[in-house]
Amino acid sequence: MRVGLLVTCLVDLMRPRIGFAAIELLEAAGCEVLVPSTQTCCGQPAWNSGDRPTARALAEKLIAEFEPCDYVVAPSGSCAGMVKTHYVDLFRGEGAWLARAEALAAKSFELTDFLVNVAGLKNVRGNFVGRVTYHDSCAGLRELGIKSQPRTLLAKMPRVELKEMKGSETCCGFGGTFSIKFGEISTAMAEAKCEDIGASGADAVVLGDLGCMLNIEGRLRRRGDEKTRVLHIAELLTWKR
Repeated sequence: MRVGLLVTCLVDLMRPRIGFAAIELLEAAGCEVLVPSTQTCCGQPAWNSGDRPTARALAEKLIAEFEPCDYVVAPSGSCAGMVKTHYVDLFRGEGAWLARAEALAAKSFELTDFLVNVAGLKNVRGNFVGRVTYHDSCAGLRELGIKSQPRTLLAKMPRVELKEMKGSETCCGFGGTFSIKFGEISTAMAEAKCEDIGASGADAVVLGDLGCMLNIEGRLRRRGDEKTRVLHIAELLTWKR
């Protein structure tokens, strides 16, 4: 099956290795991976900020780029959620464009959900050794129901011990522009999240959205924690050391 990888802006700009790890996992599951070279943003920041014209222009562009693919997969619950849930809202009542948005939404998935429930990935090649705790990012959890899927994949790693933290489903305080508009509240939320991560005794916190990763890692380092790794689930599943 031909899978289009929606790399996402943050992965492209901040941590490209997540994209390469996603490709490795998809190919291990027997997929032919396509990465449209002209892709940019899914339009989520504009949509969340009320800039409907910009969100629409970016959505039209993405739909055209990924329509030839059998599936669309993103290593991000928030970006996958934008395509799968909010594109329909963006084009509601618009006939042909709504039909195209609905068709794309039906075949769009967050990475771990696709690997578990569509591709049926059997084996994980990562050789990470240690204790990890998992942070359930808001968009993936609440928009797409991403909860058991990453844990199912972690269970395939015999030398990884999952230590659930208190409040794993609690927001880290990122929330896109929320962290900019409400900096003090965001910082307090990130601080609480870091406390829970530390209390778990894990060597690494693992998650599925790079925005949350940047927020959590930034706060951990400001607190003086240089030891706890902050890893995308795709990075952990393909770990080679």
